Amino acid sequence: MNITGTQIAYFHTCRRKLWLASHHIGLEHTSDTVADGRLIGESSYERRNERFVQIEIEGSKIDFYDPHNGIVHETKRSDKMEPAHIAQLKYYLYLLNKNCVKISHGILEYPKQRQTVRVDLTPKDIADINRWIVEIEKIINNPVCPPIINEPYCKNCAYHDFCYVDEDINS
Repeated sequence: MNITGTQIAYFHTCRRKLWLASHHIGLEHTSDTVADGRLIGESSYERRNERFVQIEIEGSKIDFYDPHNGIVHETKRSDKMEPAHIAQLKYYLYLLNKNCVKISHGILEYPKQRQTVRVDLTPKDIADINRWIVEIEKIINNPVCPPIINEPYCKNCAYHDFCYVDEDINS
């Protein structure tokens, strides 16, 4: 089973979202937040396509890879979910390293905040990622969907209405 970078990010934010998306219950296409993030990624670095390449590897799509310097660039809308973004970027570095593709480090980019974060892959990260993969496979293979986590960021999630359909609107 190929685990994707998106699944790694979902693992670090919401196991329920991970399970739902992995079972082809996709609601991200209806999300304005997701569309805004995609637009930011496409429009923030318009000349990037001239210098960098897109790589598809083991089911994951890495949008911007600088083959000359071995740097992976990951663009995100906001830093609110930064630990999940870092985990996803480390996973991309892990995949490239595992497949003997030259890597130096990753750069996590938040164009709206004009921030960047350097991300390196350490031996501890590799051990963590191997553990994440095992845990993700267990979650995905479980016939029962994980429970709602009820975090503040759930309000902006594409799956919000799906998860909270039974909630009393007047409460």
